[in-house]
Order: sequence, then structure tokens, then C-alpha cells
Amino acid sequence: MTAFQRLILRANDSRSRAANAITLRSLITLFEGCLLVALGVRLLQAGGLLVSGTAGMSLLGSDLTGLSFGSLFFLINLPFYGLAWKQLGLNFTLRTLGCVSLLSVLTDLLAVSLPLGDVNLPVVAIAAGLLIGLGVTLLFRENASLGGLNILALDLERRFAIHAGRTTFAFDLLLIALAALVYPWPQVICSALAFATLSFVLGRYHRRTPQGSDASTTAQDDGKQVQAAH
Repeated sequence: MTAFQRLILRANDSRSRAANAITLRSLITLFEGCLLVALGVRLLQAGGLLVSGTAGMSLLGSDLTGLSFGSLFFLINLPFYGLAWKQLGLNFTLRTLGCVSLLSVLTDLLAVSLPLGDVNLPVVAIAAGLLIGLGVTLLFRENASLGGLNILALDLERRFAIHAGRTTFAFDLLLIALAALVYPWPQVICSALAFATLSFVLGRYHRRTPQGSDASTTAQDDGKQVQAAH
């Protein structure tokens, strides 16, 4: 079961009051998650690398069109909010909309305020994968996400029994193939390294939710893990 699918189980549990409560701690954690992802995206921009999902689409589109990452990321995610509302409810959708909007602003601000010179591509790929993976993990634990293809993959799985993991993997392969047409091979290989690092971090640090367990207890345990991660 993927990290995103475990989030679905918890978000759909009617007992998950802790995951739906809007608290100062939740807002701070969501901001921390978005900031970590924004820093990771800034590193990717400096190295001309990609990462999986709609963030990768936005990075590629930014290089091809000259539009900012933040603008493209916000626009690309717009079609997915209807699916998010249908699959996960209004609370999750509003949190995701807020996180996508915040990330769009933060990435554009960092692009101006954090100039970076020549960078080592493998180091940038690993560091960006770690930052984005940890940031997304924090968002998942607060019943939010950065929208995009995970929601579409879930919808296809429920409608047509197409495994969500296969859908996201197929899209990542397509994105790497497109990158091979645009970027030099060192950047393509290091982009694949960023993909792998992100996937490893999500698999390692996103807490598995045991079936049949109390979701509120799980959310409290997640909170303790987040504090320990700091």
C-alpha cells in the first residue's frame, strides 16, 4: 500500500477527528512541509532537474515556456480539486488547495531571494529528494497533500481497478522519457536519482496505518513522530 493510499484510509475514517482539527500546530506543520518542498524545488531548479508528479511537470513546463514554477504548479493542479473533494472530502481539499497556493508563492519567492550558482547534480538530486519527501510526509500527516496525479491515480483505481502505483510509475517513466528529449543525459540520470530518493523517503518515514486501529490514536502517534523528526 502506498503512502498516499494510507492517507486515504485515514482521511475516510469517520473517527479521524484529530486529522480534521484545525490547530496552530497543524498550521505550523503545513507551513514547514511546504517550506521544505519549496527548498527542494529551488535546488532542482538550480540543477535543471525534475522530480515526479505535478511538480516535475511544472519544472519541465517552466523550462520550456519561461513561466514561473509557482504559476504552472498552481494551474496544473486546478483540475484535480474536484476529484480530491469527491474522494477525500472538503477538509482535505481545502487543506490541499492552501498548501498548493502556499508552495506556489514560496517557490517563486525563493527563485528571486535565493540565487544559487553552479551545483553538484548528484548532491542536489539527493538533497532535493530528501527535502521534498520529508515535506510531503509532514503534509500527509496533517491530512493534506500537494494534489496532482496521486488523486487521479486513486480515481482510476476505484473506477477501473488500475493499481494506483502502476499509474504513478507509468507517469514517472513518461516524464523521464520527455526529460530525455529536452535535457542532457547527466540531468536525466540525476532526475531519476531525485525520483528514487523521494520515493525512498516517503516509504521510510510515512507512518503505516494499521487496519482496524483507531485513527485518532494513529494521528496522535504521528504527531509524536513529527516532533521527534524535528
